[in-house]
Formats: sequence, structure tokens, C-alpha cells
Amino acid sequence: MNKKTITVFGSSLPKEGDEEFETAYQLGKLLAEQGFIVCSGGYRGIMHAVSKGSAEAGGEAIGITVDLWGAKPSEYLTKEIRCKTLFERISKLVETGDGFVILQGGTGTLLELAVVWELLNKNLLRRKPIACHSQMWKEIVAIMEKQIAKEKRLTGLVKTCDSVEEIINYLVSQTRSFDEKIQK
Repeated sequence: MNKKTITVFGSSLPKEGDEEFETAYQLGKLLAEQGFIVCSGGYRGIMHAVSKGSAEAGGEAIGITVDLWGAKPSEYLTKEIRCKTLFERISKLVETGDGFVILQGGTGTLLELAVVWELLNKNLLRRKPIACHSQMWKEIVAIMEKQIAKEKRLTGLVKTCDSVEEIINYLVSQTRSFDEKIQK
């Protein structure tokens, strides 16, 4: 069985010592320990933290970058894929992921979650697990699930989690479950 890649979305602002940074670092470490490859936007903040956690645990960290901000990619990347435009970058982040984790973030992270969610809801992407972490996402997902149900569309595509361990357990169980369905 091939190694699975988990794309992690989140804010570029947290710094080492911030709770959000430490959560992403722990996530990267645990993903690597479970044999997952980590993929992110490749720059600072949560992207840097998850890459650092993965690399320090002996894992791989892919960065999908775009040269719009003159930012330097994380030194913990084991592979960098450069894109020409922001939309090409988002498409590559989605295409690369066998599962997705959405950590604390702003409108960019909301856009990334919305893209993945909509592609799954419209059956334009094969079923892949999506896990969100933080109270903010719990509230947003709950509001959206009500609207999606009202529209009689597919609900339950996004799982909200309270801890990094819960995210890991969900991804491990779901990626195995999806593999079994594909093999049948």
C-alpha cells in the first residue's frame, strides 16, 4: 500500500510557542509517526510547524508554493512543488491530498476548506476524509451542515475534532476504510 499524503491548511501567522503553532507541530509529528506524508503551502506559521514536526519525526514534508509574497519556504520541506498562480497552488494542494486537515486560519484557510468541501459535495473529487480542528471550525461546519441539509445535499463530509489525537485516529481509520472500498 502506498503512503498516504495529508494536506494541512492553516494560518501563516502563528509563531513558535503559540498554541496554534504547537498544535500543528504535534500534528506533523504524529502524522509522520503513522506513516503519512505531510503536505502544506510550504511557508511559515502552521505550514512551517507541520513540516517541522514531520521532518523531525523522520517523515516527508511537501510544500506547494507560489512566489507571490517573496516568502522563503520552510527549511523543513523535503520536497517543494512550485506553482505559477494561487489557484494552481490550491488545485495542487487538493490534488496531492489523500485526506485534509484544516487548522486555525483566516479567509485563505476558509477558501481551501470550501474548495475541498465543494469538490466532494459535487462528486468532482473521490471521497477523502476532512478533519477540522478549533472551535471556530466547529461553529462554521455546524452552520454549513444545516444549510447543506436544507438544500438536500450530502452532509457529514467534514468531521470536527477536539484534539490532534482525534484527528490522527480519524485519518488512520478513514484512509484505511477508503482503501478497502477502492479495492472492492
